[in-house]
Amino acid sequence: MPCMLKEKILRMEKIAPVIYKMTIESAYIAENALPGQFVNVKCSDGINVLLRRPISICNVDKLKNTFDIIFQIRGTGTELLSRMRPGEIVDLLGPLGNSFDLDEKYSGIAVVGGGIGIFPLLFVLNESKADMKRCYLGFRSKDFVVLEEEFKMASHDMYISTDDGSAGYNGLVTDMLARDIESNTLDMLYACGPTPMIKQVIKLADEYGIPCQISMEQRMGCGIGACLVCACKTKCGDEWEYSHICKDGPVYKGSDLIFDE
Repeated sequence: MPCMLKEKILRMEKIAPVIYKMTIESAYIAENALPGQFVNVKCSDGINVLLRRPISICNVDKLKNTFDIIFQIRGTGTELLSRMRPGEIVDLLGPLGNSFDLDEKYSGIAVVGGGIGIFPLLFVLNESKADMKRCYLGFRSKDFVVLEEEFKMASHDMYISTDDGSAGYNGLVTDMLARDIESNTLDMLYACGPTPMIKQVIKLADEYGIPCQISMEQRMGCGIGACLVCACKTKCGDEWEYSHICKDGPVYKGSDLIFDE
């Protein structure tokens, strides 16, 4: 059950150009959040930013009653959020949305992330009980490679790609997945990132008969399904319908998603 919370910021760190990591003290989120869920954060007390910003929960520490969110400055709201400092109180609603299915029957898994889409996948790896956990992360360049050590510790094998070849593999993160997918026994793929990447993950999953779960990135208003802004097409029998990502998602079966060409 999501709650309106006012919680203390413990740490704020700039981890890459325009990307910030905020650690928040919250016993409620730490105890109740599941991988794939998000919080809707109020970025300012003034009238400059009226709508909250949805930010994925990157990880939780139940022993310390804390959780981490990581966000990229994309406008006024997130720019104001980046100015907040340890000791200040942040107003948030959460945890929101559904979660990834981490059934213990999935003994071999892989996560595939692109850009800021990697952040909810760290929570997946830390909570999964799979015997083999592989990790494929794609970034713009080496300057934007973040959480490398955290993902390395949470997985058995980690692979990085960059668009310009300045770190890791030179090319698309899905190229690395395609290279390895046939020779590895995978029970589930988890992915979050740009739409072209998501489409290719779903295509590869379908080709090799591997189920996949997708966390959809989308602008949101209310975060609870009232404003109807964050719609995407999903299958409904032989037809399709609009699904609202904040309420029905953000996690979907890859086979249920429909993308307009």
